[in-house]
Amino acid sequence: MTALSTGPRGGATGRPPRLPPLLRLLIVTQLAFNVGFFAVLPFLSAHLGRSLGMAGWLVGLVLGLRTFSQQGLFVVGGALADRYGIRPVVLAGCALRIAGFVWLGYAGRTWEVVGAVLLIGFAAALFSPAVESEVVRQAVVWEQDGGGSRTRVLALFTVAGQAGAFVGPLLGALLLAVDFRTACLSGAGIFVLVLAGHARLLPQHLPGRGRTPVGGGLRLVLRNRPFLALCCAYGAYLLAYNQLYLALPEEVERVTGSQAALAWLFALSSLLVVTAQLPVTRWAGKRLAARRSMAAGLLTVAAGFVAVAVTLPAGWTGAAGLLPAAGFVVLLTVGQMLVAPVARAWVPDLAEEGRLGLYTGALSSVSGLIVLLGSSATGTLLDAGLPPAVPWLVLAAVTATAAAVLPGRA
Repeated sequence: MTALSTGPRGGATGRPPRLPPLLRLLIVTQLAFNVGFFAVLPFLSAHLGRSLGMAGWLVGLVLGLRTFSQQGLFVVGGALADRYGIRPVVLAGCALRIAGFVWLGYAGRTWEVVGAVLLIGFAAALFSPAVESEVVRQAVVWEQDGGGSRTRVLALFTVAGQAGAFVGPLLGALLLAVDFRTACLSGAGIFVLVLAGHARLLPQHLPGRGRTPVGGGLRLVLRNRPFLALCCAYGAYLLAYNQLYLALPEEVERVTGSQAALAWLFALSSLLVVTAQLPVTRWAGKRLAARRSMAAGLLTVAAGFVAVAVTLPAGWTGAAGLLPAAGFVVLLTVGQMLVAPVARAWVPDLAEEGRLGLYTGALSSVSGLIVLLGSSATGTLLDAGLPPAVPWLVLAAVTATAAAVLPGRA
């Protein structure tokens, strides 16, 4: 693969050239995936607890199983995409997601719910790494042909996903006015449209994409130290991002007495990505190499944790107490905009030929394992009765340290 470039290119007009049809299809795919997913999953825990009467520990177990069946198996989906191509893997994933959402809508017993969420998670483990790896591969080809920076393409992919994550819950909230089953069936309907569109539009054979045997790939990944270093740094970023769902809710409840303000903070994060991702990527591409962009992003995220930690001794509450939390969300989101597209765009330069799907999936699986272990440690810190600033300072230190382990060449 070629060396990673983050700088912009354009035609004679100075404007970026139009993306090829396949890239446009895959970026719209990410938008549709997230609209369908987030129309249902944000409301699952309330449905399980209130409508089905599940105990809290069982709700947590179900949600954890869904995450494991998705994030933990990305490496499997990526390897299958390398072996069989993205078309059959994406179509199979869409079909399984449709079946999973329909099953979840009608599930009334624990084993039915578990089966449905495992199916939903495994579906994403099939189609997401297939789509992501092909976006990266096509972005590299586009860059080599003089079309423009691959990082800009990955930034567009991030924006599409975030837009779907913003629209999906709004759609789901409207559908819940009927009932949870209606939300599930509507989510399934979105994936029916995605399946039909891809069956028609996704090429049978993609030029330049060979078929790679599945065996032996994992050993290559585990021996690839620069790639594992990237996984560790990216995992630290994801651990920091996960604090939107762990440390931030606890802090918001501490200063306001409820978690009602969380919805506004999440909306702030989504809107920042949708509106500012491309300008931030353009600015970073002109001034920063890939390694420096990721390092700057990680240090920005670390500054967000510090911003909360240094204000905690003041004991602010109410609207004033939300200001550090809002600052944390803004800095975390800016860091995300610097880290996420570059990390994905970096993978082709570290992957063996023909193994891009495997490496794309492994980036998610390895970093997801780091998040799983790190979240457990973070939860322990938050419950340990330490001074409130300590967990935030520890998270700042972990995130800042991750900048030092980035691969040295980019």
